[in-house]
Amino acid sequence: MLNEEEPHSSRVGKAGLFFLEAIKVLVLAGITICFVRYFLFKPFIVKGESMVPNFHPNDYLIIDELSYRFREPVRGEPVVFRAPLDLQKDYYLKRLIALPGERVHIENNRVIVYNDVHPKGMVVKEEYLVEDTPGAVSYTLGPNQYFVLGDNRDASFDSRRFGPIGRDAIVGRTWVRGWPLNRLDVFEVPEYNL
Repeated sequence: MLNEEEPHSSRVGKAGLFFLEAIKVLVLAGITICFVRYFLFKPFIVKGESMVPNFHPNDYLIIDELSYRFREPVRGEPVVFRAPLDLQKDYYLKRLIALPGERVHIENNRVIVYNDVHPKGMVVKEEYLVEDTPGAVSYTLGPNQYFVLGDNRDASFDSRRFGPIGRDAIVGRTWVRGWPLNRLDVFEVPEYNL
């Protein structure tokens, strides 16, 4: 009788160990997923037409939140940032056009950036655009301020209206488009003449 119980208790013990190991794996996987999701990469779904033709409504993007902990944002990067004024929307996706300490001037459908390298100004060549930049504004950016514009300039609520954004408002840079699959892409910064 004693011999019959040992195999049963041995099986229960093995099942219990397996169950315990499975729980450990699930907890570790959950912690890893939460860490990656909240500290490294953030999913973002494009809403609106402000970044067409480069980003379309319902594009599923992965935002890199880690890079800007080690380096400053670069001109031309599409970034996600907390909305400065519009309480209806939590985040915006726009392109960085002017950097801290620079002056940006928009007039006659041209974006001109003034900085140490180009004190007389240089027109920003944006080959990814299909249209010109309407409006007439001029800003001198502070030490932690950035000027952002949507790629679809006629349909974009951007720094021309709400002014520069602070460095602390930037969540991260657009890294990968994961959906739709036929437009899967890893984003690179366009080359500028500045």
